[in-house]
Amino acid sequence: MEQEVNKIVLDKTIIPADNQHLFQQAKMFEQLMMMYSCAIREVQTKFEVLNDDLSVRNRRNPIEMIKTRIKRPESIAEKLARRGLEISVSSIISNLNDVAGVRVICAFVDDIYEVADMFLRQDDIILIEVKDYIKNPKPNGYRSYHMIIDVPVFFADRKQLMRVEVQFRTIAMDFWASLEHQIKYKKSIENPDVIMKELKSCADVIADTDNRMMNLRKKIIFNEHPV
Repeated sequence: MEQEVNKIVLDKTIIPADNQHLFQQAKMFEQLMMMYSCAIREVQTKFEVLNDDLSVRNRRNPIEMIKTRIKRPESIAEKLARRGLEISVSSIISNLNDVAGVRVICAFVDDIYEVADMFLRQDDIILIEVKDYIKNPKPNGYRSYHMIIDVPVFFADRKQLMRVEVQFRTIAMDFWASLEHQIKYKKSIENPDVIMKELKSCADVIADTDNRMMNLRKKIIFNEHPV
C-alpha cells in the first residue's frame, strides 16, 4: 500500500517516487517550450502582417525573410551552467531572454530601423532591451539590431507574457554572421588571429556595401520623386 502512495500514474504509466521530481520538471519543460513556440508564431505573424501592409502601400517588401528558432535543451543547460545558475524551468524563465528567437532579414539598413519602429508601436509589445550592433559593431565585426520584447500569448485558460529575442539584419549581415558562426565553432583553427582579422575585414566590406546600396536606393527614389 505504501508503495502505491509513493508512485504517480500518468496515461497508465507508473512513475516511481524517486523520479517524480524529474518527471514533473520534464513535463514543465515541455510545456514551456510549447509556450515559447507559440510566442514565436505571434511575433512572426506580426511581421508578416507588417510586410503585407507595406507591400500594398509602398509596392515593396522591406522584409526579405523571417527565420525562427527555439534554443536546444543542451544549449539552454550549457548557458545556465556557464553562468553558475540552477538548471530548472524556473531558472530558464528568470534568467534567459533568448530561448525564443525571431530573425528578420531586411533588404536595406534603413528598412531595419523603420520596421523595428513600426513593430514597437504596436500597443501589446513591451520593449525590454535594445542592443544596436549596427551603429556599434562588436569587435569581430558582427552587426545586427537586437531587441528583447515581451509579447502576450493567449492560451486556453490565461494570457501569458512571453519573452522573445528579435534580431534584425540585412541579407549581407546575415550571410556574414552565418559563415562566422560556422568558422567559430570549428574544433581546430590554425592561425585564429589571422582568421579573426580576415573576418573583421570582410564585415567592414559588407557594411560598406550595405551603406552604398542604401544610398543608391535613396538616389533612385529621389530621382523618381524629387522634393
